[in-house]
Amino acid sequence: MYMYRHSIGKFTQITIKLLLVVSIFNIPTAFAQKSTSHSPYSQFGLGQMREDLLPQTRAMGGIATGVRYLNGLPILNIANPASLSSLNRTVLEAGFYGNMTQLSKNNASDNTADFAFGHIAVGIPLDKVGGLAFGLMPYSDVGYSAAANQSIDSLKYKALQLGEGGLNKAFFGYGVSPIKGLSVGANVGFLFGNLYDITRVEFPNNLGAYYTENKERRNIRGVTFDYGVQYSKSISRRYNLTVGYSGSLDNQITAKGSRMITIFEPGFEKDYEAPPLDTTENNILGRRKINLPLKHNVGFTLSKGFNWMIGADFKYADWSKYQVRQGENQLDKSYCFAVGGQVKPDPTSYRYLNQVDYRLGFRYEKTPITYQNQRINDMAISIGLGLPLPETNFGRTFSQVNISAEFGQRGTLSNNLVRERYININLGFTINDTWFIRRSLE
Repeated sequence: MYMYRHSIGKFTQITIKLLLVVSIFNIPTAFAQKSTSHSPYSQFGLGQMREDLLPQTRAMGGIATGVRYLNGLPILNIANPASLSSLNRTVLEAGFYGNMTQLSKNNASDNTADFAFGHIAVGIPLDKVGGLAFGLMPYSDVGYSAAANQSIDSLKYKALQLGEGGLNKAFFGYGVSPIKGLSVGANVGFLFGNLYDITRVEFPNNLGAYYTENKERRNIRGVTFDYGVQYSKSISRRYNLTVGYSGSLDNQITAKGSRMITIFEPGFEKDYEAPPLDTTENNILGRRKINLPLKHNVGFTLSKGFNWMIGADFKYADWSKYQVRQGENQLDKSYCFAVGGQVKPDPTSYRYLNQVDYRLGFRYEKTPITYQNQRINDMAISIGLGLPLPETNFGRTFSQVNISAEFGQRGTLSNNLVRERYININLGFTINDTWFIRRSLE
């Protein structure tokens, strides 16, 4: 072992020192020609937040706070647990998520895509004592890649920064209506997952040199609590107005950090990564508490039975108390405005296209990220379809396929930053079924 360590000796020590320098002094967001990133801005905070939205509400710009009914029927709306009190059938939801992104910086562009689990949730009515829901949803994603060619005297090297991983949330929610028209509810969630920040030093001009990688892991665990209120009222016999509020406490979670530095041989094939030769450091960095943002959301919807619905949301989150890591920019407050709606051409028609739900929305968000003195904004137009499936079980079971697409842009080409243009596709399956029927025997 001593002979082996001596053989990689001095050159390896140089690469490790380079690696630590690159880790401390963050590489400018240099555009990577090959990237698995769905958002280069996911390197900040806990990554790109996914929100507690299903395809039905994502297609309407992400409005959810005042959403209680769709097509005159209750919806499983996790974003505002007060809506759970309206459930009159058992609802099963499952879905998938896809992303296509074009990243641009200066005159360079690159395209990337991914496909992942979306959500799984169950809502159960409890008759006069409300309704409950439970399930599993993604909470945030990290996926970025940046590279820069640098040199020290005659020594040329390539420094890369990569990020990967994500957080999931298992949740349990309950909603009840203590007074006619008024509903309250709460969600308890458990966050878990790992976020990885990887810094790598490579020597593309020296095939005999060993590469060195510093991999820092944040193991996230914690309990969250959020709540909601809705008030719903009929306006004449044709229209219904729902006003909602939802928020979260200043939840605190735990991040357990670790660092591992490894040495490995360069790979000569494009997609091949050689196994590590040696681990020079493997340390636990300790635990730290992280404050999640205090959130406030308000919104409303106005609907006409099965025919149409329109609504709007305003969302606020204060990330200023979030404990950023050393070298990171402090996060700020975020503001988001969303508007959207849906229409069903003719609920009584026998033509299938008249029974389809057509959805449209728009959102604009001032994110909490400021980088190189530039505030990062996000905006998107969303569209979607609700495709009904044939009813079964004598009309007690009806299902729908929900598809949504967001066409958006995040970031800017100004100040040498990366502009991200993306298409987010969400596909969901909804099954509404009547359980626990009391049968009579004659």
